[in-house]
Amino acid sequence: MLSSKLLTLVLVVRPGRVLLGMKKRGFGVGKWNGFGGKVQPGESIEDAARRELLEESGLTVDALEKIGNIKFEFVGETELLDVHIFRVDTYNGEPTESDEMRPQWFECDKIPFSQMWADDIMWFPLMLQKKKFRGYFKFQGHDVILSHELEEVEEL
Repeated sequence: MLSSKLLTLVLVVRPGRVLLGMKKRGFGVGKWNGFGGKVQPGESIEDAARRELLEESGLTVDALEKIGNIKFEFVGETELLDVHIFRVDTYNGEPTESDEMRPQWFECDKIPFSQMWADDIMWFPLMLQKKKFRGYFKFQGHDVILSHELEEVEEL
């Protein structure tokens, strides 16, 4: 039986562009990703998303729009990663490099999917269109998707 680990992921979007961070250490090192991480005990998912975004990019946000929820299973691991995905269209501050992430803006037609998690190319179009979704991805290692489910939903 897999235990579940709560995580957040925040995508900062401007018209025609998305802010990604190059992961400099830890899980997912060397990949472009949104900003996020673990939900701490006693912390709400939204508070964790705000905290991680600030720690990793220097940005603060007033409003978070929950856009997706994806569960990730990694063969051989005992934890299921339960990732709550938020889209942010307005923010405060300027993206700033941290110990963990190097932020960079990408045009929406030039998102570096070949240097991202393999599942991102499947759900990013939904996120960019502001469509809500749920998914499940089973990985072998960090690059091979063995199976997946992804569906657009009315609400999360």
